[in-house]
Parts: sequence; C-alpha cells; structure tokens
Amino acid sequence: MLTGMVAMIIIRALRKDIIRYNHSDLEDQQDEYGWKLVHGDVFRAPFHRMWLSVLLGNGVQSLLMCLVTLCFAVLGFLSPASRGSIPTVMILFYLIFSCFSGYVSARMYKVQGGEGYKRNAIFTAFLFPGSILIVYLFLNMFMIANDSSGAIPFGTLLLILSIWTLISIPLCFFGAIIGFKRRTISIPVRTNQIPRQVPDQPMYLRFIPSSLIGGILPFGAIFIEVFYIMNSIIFHHIYSIFSFLFLGFLILIITCAEISILICYFRLCSEDYRWWWHSFVTSGSCALYIFLYSILYYYTKLSFDTFSSTVLYFGFSAIFCSFFFIISGTIGFFATFWFLRKIYG
Repeated sequence: MLTGMVAMIIIRALRKDIIRYNHSDLEDQQDEYGWKLVHGDVFRAPFHRMWLSVLLGNGVQSLLMCLVTLCFAVLGFLSPASRGSIPTVMILFYLIFSCFSGYVSARMYKVQGGEGYKRNAIFTAFLFPGSILIVYLFLNMFMIANDSSGAIPFGTLLLILSIWTLISIPLCFFGAIIGFKRRTISIPVRTNQIPRQVPDQPMYLRFIPSSLIGGILPFGAIFIEVFYIMNSIIFHHIYSIFSFLFLGFLILIITCAEISILICYFRLCSEDYRWWWHSFVTSGSCALYIFLYSILYYYTKLSFDTFSSTVLYFGFSAIFCSFFFIISGTIGFFATFWFLRKIYG
C-alpha cells in the first residue's frame, strides 16, 4: 500500500507539472522553473564515472544472480535441506552473469562520455569481486584456525580462483567489448557547455540526509525477510518459504525504484541536477540500515564468547550488506535513468 501511495505522489505531481509546462510552451526560457529549468545539465557526466559504471555492472550481475536463484528455489529445483546447494548455485550464476556486468558497465561508461573499454573491463572484473574474495579469504583463515566445519579447504579455494580466472573474467571482457561496440544510449536533451550553478538546497534534500531518508522505505520492505534469514543461518534453522522471500524481493525492487525517482524528482524541482551518484546511494543506503540492524541483532540475540566468532559474524554481515548495497543502488539508478529519459524525452 505504501508503494502505491509513493507511485500516486509521483504520477500526480508529474502530471500537474506537465500540464503547467504545456500551457507555457510559448513563454521565454527565462520563465522556466523546476525540473524543466535544468534540462541542459541533467545528463551532464558525473565525477568518478568509471567507479559508478563498475558498481552498476556488478550490481546488475548480482541482481540477476539473486533473481534467477530465487526463481529456481521457488520452482523447487533447490532444496534448503541439501547443505551447500544454494551457495553453490549462486556462485555458478554469479560467474555466468559476468558477461552482463561487463556489458552494462561498458554501456554506462560510454553514455557518460568514457573512452576505452579495457580499463573499465579490468575494474569491473576485479574490483568488487576481488575485494569480496579477499575479505572471504581472511574470514576463512579464522574458520580454519577454529576448526570450523564451514571452512573451505585450500584446494577448493584454488578451484574457485581458477574458475573465476578462466570463466568469469573472460566473460566480463567479452560483455564489455560487445557493450562498447554498441551505439551509445540516446540522450533526449543536449547538455550545455557551461555547468549551471546549483542553488543552496534545503537540509532534507542535501546528499547525506536525503540518502539516509531514502534507505528507510526499502529497509522496511525487506526487514522481516532479513530477520528470518539471519535466524536460519545463525541458529541452523531451515528456511523454506522461498515464495515469501521472492515476493519480498519484488517489493524491494519496486520500493528502491520509487524512492530513488521520488527524491530525484524533488531535487530536480529544487534545481539540483546531480542525480547520477545520488540515485545510486539513495536506494543503496538501505544496506546501511541492514548493517545497523545486524549490530542490534548481535547485542540482543547472540552471545558469542570468542573474538573469532565476532569477527566472522561482522565480516559476513559486511559482505552481505556490500552485495545488498550495489543491488539496491543499481535498481534505484536505472529506475531514475529511465524516469529522466521519459520526462525529458
């Protein structure tokens, strides 16, 4: 119901603006205001466009991995009683979808004016997956030191590294080559040569406050599922209600898209056209709330008596929140990108 209310707010406000602008088409440009006033700057390339493109590529890869894995689980092809089957399938899909990460990253880097796909493909293939792998190797050392049954043997780690090198990285470069050779995504308006000065923004529309506000709704949409997943992992319960998890994930996608579009619209009406990074961080900030909840869960539900257990808990929580950040951020970004191309088209 809340997502429907947000959608109604966007539709009514946008319809009112379009009607008002259509009545004033014959007026001078000096009489323009709101989001129409910044049409010449709204698609200006952001700072650090390489890193944004890399995160978007890895976000699409992780999003597809989660969606396809959930579909297989809902259809009954994956059994939670079979230990290790779901993580194995997730890793497999993550490797396969590397081609999409390279493709999307190259396409978005090109639309922002980037040149040369090689550096972009290298960062896409290595930066995020490599960082996650390094953190996991560090945590695996703790598990081996504590004789944990969840530790991965050295031989299996070498096998995973070999598969990543021989399959994932080439697929990423293949996708980047195809993406960069494709025609640049069309932009509906021409960008001015001189950047427009952004006026002072109200406190609630500034980058950090508005990003923190934007993460509340997506966190509320997925909060219950996160609680049950953490219970099932830590207390070794079997989580088998994949249909509810799939529904919750779809609601998460909708809320991330709506909240990013809504806050971007308010910022455009306030003549702030710097939406590229902001749309990503706005919906991605729900990962911060999940990590804060994991801290609360640690102090209220758990009683670890060793330092290693605490390190493992927060280490795996950080990995989970990192994936959640790029997935939700990618959803918010592409929803906003589609929205802006529509209203300025």
